[in-house]
Amino acid sequence: MTIQYNQDSPRRVRLAAIGCGGHAIRNIFPTHVYAPVDLLAVCDLDRARAEHCARMFGAGRVYSDYAQMLREQRPEAVQVVTNYDAQGFPRYPQIAIDCMRAGCHVWIEKPPAASVAQVQEMIRVSRETRRFVAVGFKKMFFPANVKAKEIISRPGFGPLSTITARYPQGLPPLSERGDQARIRGFLDHMVHPWSVLRYLAGPTRSIYVQRAANGGTITSIQFVNGAVGSLHMPQGAGIGAPLERTEIVGSGGSVVIDNNIRVTFYRPGSAPEGGYGRSGNFFGADEAAAVTWEPEFSLGQLYNKAIFLLGYAPEIRYFCQCVLDNRAPERGNLEDALELLRIHEAYRQPEGQCLEITGDHS
Repeated sequence: MTIQYNQDSPRRVRLAAIGCGGHAIRNIFPTHVYAPVDLLAVCDLDRARAEHCARMFGAGRVYSDYAQMLREQRPEAVQVVTNYDAQGFPRYPQIAIDCMRAGCHVWIEKPPAASVAQVQEMIRVSRETRRFVAVGFKKMFFPANVKAKEIISRPGFGPLSTITARYPQGLPPLSERGDQARIRGFLDHMVHPWSVLRYLAGPTRSIYVQRAANGGTITSIQFVNGAVGSLHMPQGAGIGAPLERTEIVGSGGSVVIDNNIRVTFYRPGSAPEGGYGRSGNFFGADEAAAVTWEPEFSLGQLYNKAIFLLGYAPEIRYFCQCVLDNRAPERGNLEDALELLRIHEAYRQPEGQCLEITGDHS
């Protein structure tokens, strides 16, 4: 893949940005080097922070009121990276709606909302205004996950049968799950593994949650396509241990993603010669040997930069291309967000029951 830099772009998205905090400065604004962006203006409630951000990233104007910025700058698209309100609710739904009604496509960070109803309202306004919202489900853009998706989509891999994923996150006790401030951390992180599962395995039909006393969970999953899976969310894992591992099994082949940077494809093939109890070595045919990919960290390449490995640059580049093409995103969209919020609301229910996710929802 050859990356086109900002200065090479024949046309750029007239972009405004809301939110100039630490995450935006560390991970989102730097993606503009690799995306077709013309940064018109930045906005933050802390004007001094917005002014500093404008100097760093070349924004033309500075605002502390995003409504004024939208009126005066009339951008094509808006990038929104904000925090939670005092009650623990993400600020994105209302900001996204205001931006769409101002005629802008919108990219918002995760989590996109705190409830299914809020996502449904964004979908309604999106249809009304014919403006789209993309959501920062960065795991859908990790190069490791994209490679795995390409492999499991090959005809020879066969239909997906099982998928397992690991992501450390504790689920609060049932008595605290009605309090948005106490469930906020879970909402903030559960979108990561679930966005991977949706990207790789498709829509979820139902889940069954079991919770350990310390908040760790095992979730059994039934997908709409008939595959089954599990999500292990441990609480109390060793500090510094790799956070994630995903394994996808088809019909004779499988793919393992370790720590988001190592992809191993165990290709279909025969067992070592000799048969069980008589095989003197563990080597099978070369054409059936496993293939492993992982980046090197010696050269100053884009592929070994965290901004690419963690999906930030790919997702912003994808959003900008959608804006330039005037087409709604197929990855990281409000339909994805709707399912993830349905799953979040299911986790707020008592564990130990089968909970429907996809069904006759309005």
